[in-house]
Amino acid sequence: MTSGSEQHRDEAPRATRVLVVGSGWRFTSGISYYTCRLANAFADRTATSVVLMRRLVPRFVYPGRSRVGSVVNDIDYAPEVDVYDGVDWYWGPSTRGLRAFFDRTRPDVVVLQWWTGAVLHSYLLLTSLLRARGTKVVVEWHEVQDTGEARVPGVVRYVRSAMRSLLRRVDAHVVHSEFDSDLLQRAYGLDPRQITIIPHGPYDHVVDTTAVPAPDAAADAEDAPVRLLFFGTIRPYKGLEDLVEAFSSLPRELAEQFRLTIVGETWEGWTGPLDAVAASPHRDRIDLVNRYVTDAEVRTHFAAADAVVLPYRRSSSSGPLQMAMSAGLPTVVTSVGGLVEAAGDYEGAIFVPPQEPAALAAALERLLAVRGERYADPHSWETSVTRFGQVFAGLGVPGTIAAPTGGDRTAPRAEAAPRGAAV
Repeated sequence: MTSGSEQHRDEAPRATRVLVVGSGWRFTSGISYYTCRLANAFADRTATSVVLMRRLVPRFVYPGRSRVGSVVNDIDYAPEVDVYDGVDWYWGPSTRGLRAFFDRTRPDVVVLQWWTGAVLHSYLLLTSLLRARGTKVVVEWHEVQDTGEARVPGVVRYVRSAMRSLLRRVDAHVVHSEFDSDLLQRAYGLDPRQITIIPHGPYDHVVDTTAVPAPDAAADAEDAPVRLLFFGTIRPYKGLEDLVEAFSSLPRELAEQFRLTIVGETWEGWTGPLDAVAASPHRDRIDLVNRYVTDAEVRTHFAAADAVVLPYRRSSSSGPLQMAMSAGLPTVVTSVGGLVEAAGDYEGAIFVPPQEPAALAAALERLLAVRGERYADPHSWETSVTRFGQVFAGLGVPGTIAAPTGGDRTAPRAEAAPRGAAV
């Protein structure tokens, strides 16, 4: 005969088994960090596994080819996250262990990170394997189409065609803003009832109170310049040339109250902003770090900054914006795409129109009055996971997602979980 307590244990709902699929660390990008942070947030509340896209494309076509395989991250997956690292663009031996991995982890639902057409054929393979097991499929959209890929006609046709095969296998979609929801509906005619808006989680792993700022950046030094930071890859849509033009237009006596630091890796051969830096009358007030930096360097740059400036010409979402809000810094950001919604509740945001250097220059002057101010980040991973749980429940996904046990976490590299059996 079964006792009451034993029966209660038998009937207790099990944890939902969540699988997250996204970018690995070999081709490190913002999606690599997002995949890690989201998976660790899930793992704080439910059983979580990860499949990483490892060799994303043939190395010679990748804009950051010179750093492929270099270790720049010092966060990693929590020990309890089961990680398969990973699936290569050309498949080969890298896919042989997938079935065994899914047999072991038995995911109830998969969250596919979408940011590039390079993963589309692999996503078709994964969804085929998973749906045969009864796994529900959710796509989380960071871009409808990568801006670089969108300029290549053959790639656009391929993605639009093959995407329809993937969409037939998808049960729900997640975006970060109403802007992206509208864009997605226009692009693929999706039913808006299938789309849920979940704000981008914070990137508070860049906040380091132990980092030592540059000597002239101390907030209490009246004669020290206000340190402005542009952070992120240097690409045409990032609008860096607008910021350089705005900074160069400042009267000399005003420019001397600032120091502009540009930290970013050039992509797509976009050297116009760097040429503008070289020609600026205030070149001596501009520091340039033209490469992909490590996590430790990121923390140092944000600790040294008094404000962040993000002059995007278009954008659905922005990792650097999340970093700026997590650091609590005053942030000048253009009112484009999903950024208005992302920073709409952030008290430190100063919005300016895109591609208007004069408006940017005026915003820089406004920063003098808010130097030293810090603001609360309105976003949390707890909110993100709770909203995902609601999406899963609406799909009839079995199991439950528990209340958070210890807040948002990142795992240091030394404590990373062993990887799956990919070759």
